[in-house]
Amino acid sequence: MAEAVTYALEGRIARITMDDGKVNVFSIPLLRALHDAFDRAESDGAVVVLEGREGYFSAGFDLKVLGGARQDVLEILTLGATLAERVLSFPTPVLAVCTGHAYPAGAFLLLSADLRIGVSGPFRIGLNEVRIGMTLPWFAIEIARQRLHPASFDRTVVNAAMYTPEEAVAAGFLDQVVAPEALGAVVLEAAAGLCELDPAAHRATKLRARAGSLAAVRSAIERELTP
Repeated sequence: MAEAVTYALEGRIARITMDDGKVNVFSIPLLRALHDAFDRAESDGAVVVLEGREGYFSAGFDLKVLGGARQDVLEILTLGATLAERVLSFPTPVLAVCTGHAYPAGAFLLLSADLRIGVSGPFRIGLNEVRIGMTLPWFAIEIARQRLHPASFDRTVVNAAMYTPEEAVAAGFLDQVVAPEALGAVVLEAAAGLCELDPAAHRATKLRARAGSLAAVRSAIERELTP
């Protein structure tokens, strides 16, 4: 599955692209590959642009794995939870490019990134666990709590509301939505702007601003995923 995640360093910008040829389901191999890509970006000290394929950012965890052996369930949830936690605290800026649908674990990453740009279109974004008979993990609730607008939190988490890209801005999943033909230029401009931030100041300020959220997410991961 390593080929489903590609890494390209362009100056100070690392582009991490997810493309499994389908809906970018978070399988165990794909999540491992994403962690490897973030390892490279951290080593390179690069600003990260994390993007999906046309039409899909990610359709979330592989449900076949979640319905399988306990050890596989723990592994996939741990990989997904720690990836979101890692993005939330990553030492360099992370720009998530929502190229289409994003739910539910795919939406976790949007909520964890520093800047989120989406593309307009007939796409749905949200946390749909309750709609499909699943209880939202503790760590996902904490990630949602730190980024969703208060008025949208219960509607999103408890009622599993799904949003258009434009509605997702108001809810707190995205910061901006642009037309498909403008996406490339807008992303490059935004990434260049993030490169102008002082790296040390960005990292220190991010950790201060999100200290409470990071502690809550770490506690939730340990509470739920410790065998």
